[in-house]
Amino acid sequence: MHYTILDCYTDEASGLGVPPYLGTYPRYIYGKLISEGHSVKYLTIDDLRLWKKYKGLKREPSVKQKTNILVYNLTKNDAEETLKKTNRLVVILGVHVPGKYLTALPGTLKEVIPLLKEIRCEKILTGPAIHGTQLEGGKFHEKEDLKLFSEVKDYCLDFAELNGFLKESTEIITQIPDRRVIEIETGRGCKVGKCSFCTEPLKNRFVNRKMEDVIEEVKLYYDLGARFFRLGKQADFYASDRPIEMLKQIRKKCSQIEMLHIDNVNPNSVISKEGEEITKAIVKYCTSGNIAAFGVESFDPEVVKANLLNTAPLVAMKAIKLINKYGAERGENGLPKFLPGINIIFGLLNETKQTHKYNMEALLSIIEDGLLLRRINLRQVAVLPDTFIQKHGGNKFLRKNKKYYWKWRNDIRQKIDNPLLKSLVPLGTVLKDVYTEMYDGKTTFCRQMGTYPLVIGVKGRLPLNEKINVKVVGHMLRSIVGEVIE
Repeated sequence: MHYTILDCYTDEASGLGVPPYLGTYPRYIYGKLISEGHSVKYLTIDDLRLWKKYKGLKREPSVKQKTNILVYNLTKNDAEETLKKTNRLVVILGVHVPGKYLTALPGTLKEVIPLLKEIRCEKILTGPAIHGTQLEGGKFHEKEDLKLFSEVKDYCLDFAELNGFLKESTEIITQIPDRRVIEIETGRGCKVGKCSFCTEPLKNRFVNRKMEDVIEEVKLYYDLGARFFRLGKQADFYASDRPIEMLKQIRKKCSQIEMLHIDNVNPNSVISKEGEEITKAIVKYCTSGNIAAFGVESFDPEVVKANLLNTAPLVAMKAIKLINKYGAERGENGLPKFLPGINIIFGLLNETKQTHKYNMEALLSIIEDGLLLRRINLRQVAVLPDTFIQKHGGNKFLRKNKKYYWKWRNDIRQKIDNPLLKSLVPLGTVLKDVYTEMYDGKTTFCRQMGTYPLVIGVKGRLPLNEKINVKVVGHMLRSIVGEVIE
């Protein structure tokens, strides 16, 4: 059977599959199908757009144009030729936590369905979209007619089953010409979480993946040339199976690894009995620029209570201090080794004007205490099916307070983000191993490989996909201006 996997990219609370990240969904499905003896090709939504929207022609931007990120992440396969030979097309799609992406744009149901209508093969929809999807915060999930798909299927592969085709799954990267951060899954579900907006408890009960299996998967990709990894597809890295030994063994077996980061962390785990030792191990074994993404969501006690949030404001502040204690030291690539990152969501249940005051007071206290945050993610809640918020108020508070969101957002960006950024990377800081990625007119935008990397604007049109070093010469609200140095 000729299968094709169409990766429209995924972004959910527990994992990222938007380039330069390569998510777990296409890899696992690829491995399963190959192990069953099928012929499998991998395409991205960019490949499909190039064929259907741009007649197969990828044009270089003029000096007045931006790089076209709709067709930036192409595979080695031709979409038209591949799909003509396809018997079954597996479409992976779904965004639960909308974000902004520098060099990619996830496909939506509204976009993808018309592009697939004339393609004659069986079509299966999978990925986070089976629990709802929305590319924009502050909205309900997409409600498109799914009759195009013969099946809407959850390829739920347990960890024991996955072990049977780990090697086959890694071979997907031979069809991708560009560098990718391999998002490695260390667990599923949330050990304590009942957060009102979150889909993780709906998808999986809490279960850890064995440490040995995580290490084996990293080593398989490493042996195929992958050098960038994030142990990120989980709700709390600190709750993983033997996280200290896991990090130690990965660095021992993959000595030339260029990026090893984590993602989600529950602040309660950071301040637990074992938390301090895990924090020190992360600083020791991971690469610089690493972030612990804290799902704080709100510093308002009433909002915390109404939305069943798992982090009290006092706990969040203690965890921020502890990670700063060990991780604020500047590392080899020019960034601090390990810092907290905070998520804040607008539109949660019981949100009032006072909520913003609580948030600002907490964030200002971080600056006053001389602490660092690597980033603050702000978004409006996406109300997804079967979540607590959908059943207990929906978008009531989004609608009620929407007129304030721009002001609240701007307050945080101006009064918090910018001062923090200037402390994080003062003028003259040298950032190493920066990759040139895209053009916007006469500016080249660059990033290091990492979890939530800083966007760096450099004057002039530098050759793309090259590694450079830059000196910080200016600060924008959330990005920086760099100058190339030897």
